[in-house]
Amino acid sequence: MAAASGLESVPPAQRNPLLTTSWGTGELIRHALDAGVRQIIIGIGGSATNDGGAGMAQALGAKLLTAEGQQIASGGGALETLALIDLSELDSRLADCRIDVACDVTNPLTGPQGASAVFGPQKGATAQMIDRLDTGLRHYARIIARDLDIDVLSLEGGGAAGGMGAALYAFCGAQLHPGIEIVTDALQLAERVADADLVITGEGRIDSQTIHGKVPVGVARVAKRFNVPVIGIAGSLTADVGVVHQHGLDAVFSVLYTICTLDEALANAAANLRMTARNVAAVLQMGDRR
Repeated sequence: MAAASGLESVPPAQRNPLLTTSWGTGELIRHALDAGVRQIIIGIGGSATNDGGAGMAQALGAKLLTAEGQQIASGGGALETLALIDLSELDSRLADCRIDVACDVTNPLTGPQGASAVFGPQKGATAQMIDRLDTGLRHYARIIARDLDIDVLSLEGGGAAGGMGAALYAFCGAQLHPGIEIVTDALQLAERVADADLVITGEGRIDSQTIHGKVPVGVARVAKRFNVPVIGIAGSLTADVGVVHQHGLDAVFSVLYTICTLDEALANAAANLRMTARNVAAVLQMGDRR
């Protein structure tokens, strides 16, 4: 999804989740169906959208209609105009296609922990936009419940990627899985970890959000099945990082040693990571000397 409807496609100054659409992701799904694919794994991180996956559904033939019988406009701001969902022209090949969604967060569609409130700001949403987007998604969910008899408000991960999790579940019959589970199964991580003495994992920033389906905690859960200690290394840590210790990360380290800008941190990332790894190794060797 990040390649078709992602943040990297929209310059920061132009990001506006009231307008951005997930249509391109729907086009990718349709292209896969055209190629005869009948099992699809969709990664839904890094989106620039907050349209509840409406654009994706429209690209696959769903009619999301206003009270006047017209397709709603693109973007999260148009969800408030939705009056009727008609799936009579939805791509019929979806019924014979298994779609698994790699979803790294468990956030619901709406509310304080929902798509708009938690992820809207990084997509360019102001406080006023967030309120409007959240209201639109709640209305969207009510129409889905009424017309499709599907509850997306209580769906764990429904708020992922601006509501794409909810849309794939409702319109495509997809199943949501923690992305890390799909990756760990593919890599046979359990077999690799079983005889390990130590596991080192990491991500860009380790904070309280890390416990919500992110890679470090997913790796730690596998390691803890074999009582293997886990160290997390990140570009930065936040004040609330302590919560990760309750989820399998025994120790966490930041690679930053001085106050710097993001550009400076990225430019020196390799050197900083080597220094951190050297210090972690030194601590481990201290234990061996006792």
